[in-house]
Amino acid sequence: MTIFNKTYIVLLSFLILLFSKSIYASYFPEMDLWTKASPENQNISSKKINRLLDLSFTDSATQAVVVIKDGKIISERYADGYNEYSYGTSWSMAKSYYAALIGISIDKGEINSLDDKVSMYLDYFNDERSSITLRDLLNMSSGLDFPSHEHEKMFFQTDHLEYAKSVGVEKNAGIKFEYNNVNSMLLGDILFQATGKKADKLLEERLLEPIGITNYRLWKDENGNVMTYCCVDMSARDYSKIGLLFARGGNWDGSQIISQEFIDETFQTVWQTPSRNGHKRYYSLHWWVSNYEEDSKIFNTSGKFGQFTFVDRENDIVITRISKYTQDDFGSTQKWGIMKYLKWAGVENAIKIGRALLEVGSIETGSDIITPFTDAEGESKEFYIKYQEIIEAIADLSRD
Repeated sequence: MTIFNKTYIVLLSFLILLFSKSIYASYFPEMDLWTKASPENQNISSKKINRLLDLSFTDSATQAVVVIKDGKIISERYADGYNEYSYGTSWSMAKSYYAALIGISIDKGEINSLDDKVSMYLDYFNDERSSITLRDLLNMSSGLDFPSHEHEKMFFQTDHLEYAKSVGVEKNAGIKFEYNNVNSMLLGDILFQATGKKADKLLEERLLEPIGITNYRLWKDENGNVMTYCCVDMSARDYSKIGLLFARGGNWDGSQIISQEFIDETFQTVWQTPSRNGHKRYYSLHWWVSNYEEDSKIFNTSGKFGQFTFVDRENDIVITRISKYTQDDFGSTQKWGIMKYLKWAGVENAIKIGRALLEVGSIETGSDIITPFTDAEGESKEFYIKYQEIIEAIADLSRD
């Protein structure tokens, strides 16, 4: 290679870096300091924003909606008694966050590829599960045993990882989408074997801290296993930061936190999933795809009872909606107490009984039980009924 060519490459690399920094320099919040702008300043009609917010708040379970355009808050609304600092709990939105750690470990060379066999990292998969790959887990097509409760019963165990380890094979991998919580719980053990660190520490060091998220709870079970299939508590604004990171191709103010390649692979359609009220949805690498039309591609994280961060990266729009959440701060490690006797009950029954026991005072949070908890007030109904209308309202934000 000539000196000229070397000089040209260095100069080109410098210009690319300088250009990328100039693009992102003024569009990222610093810690808790967000820039606010009117919708019109970001070329969006306030009427369209208000329609989206009104649709979202027709459901009394809605705690917060935050709308981000070009990295700026153009609108946010909170239910009475809540504000921009109030925690929500992610439920299964957390799946998308812990999946990102797999991508980061690939970037760092700790994991070779999404097509690695899980058995390369988990020796207990050297059995009938030996053909399952990391991609199969992340695309929810592992073929692992799939009961009607989607392994939500795992949530009520004292040792979630031991539960996940015991789940056998039902069908061949890679042939069918089945939303299985065990797929996600296994990610923590894979990451630990690949890096020597638990998933909560990795999430702090590799994703949350680099983008300025400092207030959060990362839940573990009673045995100290990180619940990588659910349960990260933070504010709606901070959930939006993670959405913004993905909207920007994994880049945060010039620093590449997650590779563009991994983000691009995430933001595609792999499986068409069961529709929601007639609305087509897709799935890829622990993200949902709520709209995939020529003029609108909207991806989202999703959690039980109505937690969502929607990302329209072509138009640099991020929208978070969370439902009402009990704000008690008794730590982030589960404690079941007397509730452990419900661990093999049906999921819906366990939820109803737990709510009833709390309501009558037979058990108390913080002493008898510690766990992420959504009571009946935070369980979405109308939001799901209006889901397609809400998705269309989000898509409409970027249309003339």
